[in-house]
Amino acid sequence: MFKNAVAACLLGGAMFGLHASTLAASPKETVAAFHAALASGDRDKALAFLAPEIAIYEAGNVERSRDEYAASHLGADMEFVKEAKRTVLKQSERIDGNTAVVWEETETSGTWRGRTVHTLGTETAVLEKKGDHWSIVHVHWSSRRAK
Repeated sequence: MFKNAVAACLLGGAMFGLHASTLAASPKETVAAFHAALASGDRDKALAFLAPEIAIYEAGNVERSRDEYAASHLGADMEFVKEAKRTVLKQSERIDGNTAVVWEETETSGTWRGRTVHTLGTETAVLEKKGDHWSIVHVHWSSRRAK
């Protein structure tokens, strides 16, 4: 029976465009895996962590779906994280049933497009448990120059 359950989970993940390697056990791990996928330049894997109906808030802008993010600034995000190092300074998580929130405070430094970057940032990610994995349904990013 266990083998059938595992096979069903893997098949279900494949049907939704997810790979077994993209599934993360906790909301914190899901957020970390999303950022790792961005850093590695794996567009498909990064998008697999995002719900189709995700809302992304950044710098006063809103992207209202995974497709909109993919067509808008996903490429620039992947380019940026290849050039700048992001360090999580503080992270917390709250899980309530099938909903979770992950809060992060970060420091990012490096260069991007010839400019020196040194920022302090905050991220709030809201996740929803869908089957046996967590999916990011909302992200709010904010940053400021470090002194």
